[in-house]
Amino acid sequence: MHLVRDPLPAARNRARLTVIGIGNPLRGDDAVGLIVAREVRAAATADIAVIELEGEPASLIAAWEGAGPTVVVDAVASGAPAGTVTVVDATDAPLPPSLSAASTHALGLGEAIELARVLDRLPKRLVVVGVEASEFAPGRPLTPAVAAAVPPATRAVLSSLGAGP
Repeated sequence: MHLVRDPLPAARNRARLTVIGIGNPLRGDDAVGLIVAREVRAAATADIAVIELEGEPASLIAAWEGAGPTVVVDAVASGAPAGTVTVVDATDAPLPPSLSAASTHALGLGEAIELARVLDRLPKRLVVVGVEASEFAPGRPLTPAVAAAVPPATRAVLSSLGAGP
């Protein structure tokens, strides 16, 4: 029997800077988390892991397992003007109700974070970048206001990780 060893086990298990974009690419502005994640991937250095999640936010708990400082990007519906970018450090406190109340998912982002907190499975540092969305209909593109928010949201993600301007 021949065993194949992982040549970089320490590097694979090392806590890395992580960006997780959440969204549904087929539901208008809900795709913004995925789009920002792709922009971060294009601009980031190799020490930043970028993950795209199209499923439920509950899968975040597995996605950030072993991660270092983590930024999650998602569309939010808090009532602010479309395209508003909000940055919240969720490491020590729940998301504000305005950012966690509405979700297009069965389990919302705020609830997933609090479940992870109760299970002691949060990353050591967790920042949420929310982009205010207005259109969630199937088959729709990003609205102009949300599309215009992609560059500032990308900069906010990189800045939160200490990797940008």
